[in-house]
Amino acid sequence: MGLFGSLSEKLNHIFSKIKSRGKLSELEIKQAMREIRVALLEADVNFGVVKDFVARVSEKAVGEKILNSLTPGQQVVKIVNDELVELMGSTNAKLNVSSKLPTVIMMVGLQGAGKTTMCGKLSQLLRKQGKKPLLAACDVYRPAAINQLKVVGKSVNTDVFERGDKDPVKTARLAVDEALSRGCDTLIIDTAGRLQINEELMRELEEIKKAVNPTEILLTVDAMTGQEAANVAATFNQRLDISGVILTKLDGDTRGGAALSIKAVTGKPIKFCGTGEKTGDIEPFYPDRMASRILGMGDVLTLIEKAQSAVTEEEMLKLEKKLRESAFTLDDFLVQFEQLGKMGNLSEVMSMIPGLPNNMRISEKDVDETQIERFKAIIKSMTMYEREHPDVIKSSRRKRIAAGSGTSIQDVNRLLKQFEQTKEMMKMMKNGKMGKGGRRFPF
Repeated sequence: MGLFGSLSEKLNHIFSKIKSRGKLSELEIKQAMREIRVALLEADVNFGVVKDFVARVSEKAVGEKILNSLTPGQQVVKIVNDELVELMGSTNAKLNVSSKLPTVIMMVGLQGAGKTTMCGKLSQLLRKQGKKPLLAACDVYRPAAINQLKVVGKSVNTDVFERGDKDPVKTARLAVDEALSRGCDTLIIDTAGRLQINEELMRELEEIKKAVNPTEILLTVDAMTGQEAANVAATFNQRLDISGVILTKLDGDTRGGAALSIKAVTGKPIKFCGTGEKTGDIEPFYPDRMASRILGMGDVLTLIEKAQSAVTEEEMLKLEKKLRESAFTLDDFLVQFEQLGKMGNLSEVMSMIPGLPNNMRISEKDVDETQIERFKAIIKSMTMYEREHPDVIKSSRRKRIAAGSGTSIQDVNRLLKQFEQTKEMMKMMKNGKMGKGGRRFPF
């Protein structure tokens, strides 16, 4: 269902009943608030957080100005949106940078939350920003933890400092010196985790904190554990005074309990979120954008950022020229498939498009990612002439292409039909003639 899909669906159902009405009574708003309360509790949001949230929204929503406005339903939605933003932290919380090198980022969390993988993702993100990070392996207890960090480090082209199973506190202290000697401006320390919080773990983390005086202490929590993630965050914050939280597996979180509870419970911001398994699947956490997605309003800014990271300006200008000249070919279609893959999960990308008609909204069950791979294989099995002149692809050629790509003639037919539909849609978009009804997303 995708990011916050279950909660988003329930809230939109509630709002659909009040947005269409010209006037709202106080009783009708109170009924909507009761339904919102149930939706948030079912989303595994902390009970105290839900109680305070609904109270704030109710207080603002039953004001005379709202009840007598021309669009009371939309006003209520705006109030809920604003309160969701406030609940998750108001603004994007950036990483703190130390005035004295290196900036030390201490990564903490329980086993299974994805902390070691997130060390690599954060490292890659910092490298894209021009930083030179170093990873330090201080989890000396979990089997293969050091090797895992080495593999992760290699995948993001970042060196790893390790001393085997020796004292992790001393290793962290030496890692700071190593970062300085290598000219690294950032040190990311992967600390040990446990299956559950215990005194031994906390004492060690407190000793590492004292030894390296980190600029950031980032807690990694699994978003899919709901309000339990907020409880874990509260305990870590009490002992370590964390500076922020990283939510992993947010792409699989249909409820939103963790994202909506952590800031209110700990007072500390969510700084990043993991949105997939690839090393590039990490995003800064923007409360306003998340609130917009929860309420089904899209997230155009993140969509633009994803597109910019997947498509260069030169490629965009080239495509624009081809569209103007009506010279869009199957080779260009192949490039579009490759760029879509760089942007991440397709259903997530679609959910970011604001104002998308309901008949174009898709969930993960509607998306056959293997279909895209089949389409790519089919195009690669064509000759250059066929890619530029698809009209020549008749029966015998379709049979040859299907055999060469390991697909069926039906798959080839489907691709060619899709190509023609895409050309037609691009032509309509270019001429500003897209209809209100929309079109079912082709994959």
